[in-house]
Amino acid sequence: MALQVRRVVTGHDNSGRAIVKIDEIAQNITSSRAGASACVVWTTEGFPVDNTGEEDAGLRRTGTTLDNGTVFRILELAPGVSPRNHRTDSIDYAVVMSGEVDMELDDTTVHLKAGDVLVQRGTIHNWVNRGTEPCVIAFVLIAANPVTVGGKVLHAQG
Repeated sequence: MALQVRRVVTGHDNSGRAIVKIDEIAQNITSSRAGASACVVWTTEGFPVDNTGEEDAGLRRTGTTLDNGTVFRILELAPGVSPRNHRTDSIDYAVVMSGEVDMELDDTTVHLKAGDVLVQRGTIHNWVNRGTEPCVIAFVLIAANPVTVGGKVLHAQG
């Protein structure tokens, strides 16, 4: 099944009344590897966030993360998804929305299922779907400094 994400984004009219600005099935679905598709729902730059303006920040071009910002992304991983061992310079809040997935760390594998939540703190990791159904995960990635352990800086990779 192809990833489908309904985006509902609020804002204000010219008199300051709360309104729905966007209500759509997202069209900005991308894939950077076989078996994985993703949709950026929204992004922000700077802290505190500025909620003023008309720009559709879900269409902003970004990598995995956004310097001095946030990325809200939905990821679908098909069974047998191609591996991508990686680390990001971010703290990631993740919620498994449907399906199941294994998160592989250096020496540990954690099985996650729908309803499970995860806080990823700059660790190298890989997602593996060993099941028979796609796994859908919602991520909020918040820019962070690279992790330093024992005087060694662990930069983003992969």
